[in-house]
Amino acid sequence: MGTTDNLRFYGGADAYLAACPSRQILDVLANKWTMLVMGALSGGPMRFGELRRRLDGITQKMLTQTLRTLERDGLVIRTVYPTIPPKVEYTATGLGESVTALMHAIRAWSEENINAVLDARDAYDARAAQEVQPVTA
Repeated sequence: MGTTDNLRFYGGADAYLAACPSRQILDVLANKWTMLVMGALSGGPMRFGELRRRLDGITQKMLTQTLRTLERDGLVIRTVYPTIPPKVEYTATGLGESVTALMHAIRAWSEENINAVLDARDAYDARAAQEVQPVTA
């Protein structure tokens, strides 16, 4: 029995149910590094170093973990070319490309609305600072 056999879901998927394995996919897709890696790969194959330079702030460890997760989930394919030194490229699979448009839309929305969100945070923080604290006896 494979390690994912117990995760197979033969009913209608419903991510609102705790036992639904689609929640695991939501965890992967909701990760900022997943979103940024998939966006970077939407332009075509990239080598590890290219990805690391493109994704400002990602550590080597986090990029490695993210790529392994995406490869395991079938969103990315890792190709090793028999050269010295070995050349390794990462490419979005068809499954990965199918989710890239959604991720691009979320990233674009984030970039377009960051100022409105920051304004809302500032307003909330100002209101919270002014609220009257209950008196304790």
